[in-house]
Order: sequence, then C-alpha cells, then structure tokens
Amino acid sequence: MGSRSKARKRAVDFLYEADLRGVDPVTLLADRVGSPDVPPVGEYTITLVEGVNANRERIDELLTQHAEGWTLARMPAVDRSVLRLGLYELLFSDDVPPAVAIDEAVELVKALSTDDSPRFVNGVLGRIAGIAPRLRKALRPEQTAEQSAE
Repeated sequence: MGSRSKARKRAVDFLYEADLRGVDPVTLLADRVGSPDVPPVGEYTITLVEGVNANRERIDELLTQHAEGWTLARMPAVDRSVLRLGLYELLFSDDVPPAVAIDEAVELVKALSTDDSPRFVNGVLGRIAGIAPRLRKALRPEQTAEQSAE
C-alpha cells in the first residue's frame, strides 16, 4: 500500500471516529497529532481531514443528491466517511485524477465495509465524476477567474 493510500485510510479512521462520536474531525485530529499514544499523523492525512471538514456541507449536499435512494443517516458510517473523502479528492484535490479518487475509495470500502459497499461507493462517485468539471467551476469560481486572467 502506497503512502497516499495509507494516508487515506488514516483519514477515514479519523472521519469515521469523529462521525460516530459526534465530534469535529479536525479537533479529534488536533488532539492526536503529536500524542505519544498514537503513531505520527502524516501531512496528507491532515490535509484530507481538514479538507473534508472545510467542505463537508457541500460534500454532504452532493452525496444526498447523488446517492439514489439513500439518505446520509441511512448509510453505514464507514461508507459515509469513505464517500466524503472520495468526493473531497474528486472535487477539491487538483493533484488526484478522478479515476484514482474513485479507485482509492472503492479499495478502502472493500477493506472496511460490506460486500455491497464497493458497488455503492463506485456508483455514487461515478455519477458525480460525470459532472465534476461543472461542479468544480461552481465550487471554485475564483480559481476559474484566475486561470482566465493568465
């Protein structure tokens, strides 16, 4: 498993625990970073947890719209955490190709959840990937304006 894959797994662990405990994932992360009781937390894990948290409202809106027949509350908590991470990478990470974001999310959910979860996660992220360029423009209009000025 590559270092980014390990960072994603670690980020899902934080997101999942925070979700179950009803606490802010960044606060949970801050409590753990530098603690002698847990292994060191890598930069990419921190980036992912902070990114998901900062964009969570929009991420959850999109998941609700595209998870046909499923509410967020009805999803298994681990699937919800993996979907949030995958959607963050799909829409907000410029250095992660869409296929990689989806494949990594599917691999995570294969290892962590039910037999039906990989197909579900792939379907939801795949639907959103189809409209990702349009969503990126809507989510980050200032970046589009900067690129046009160059």
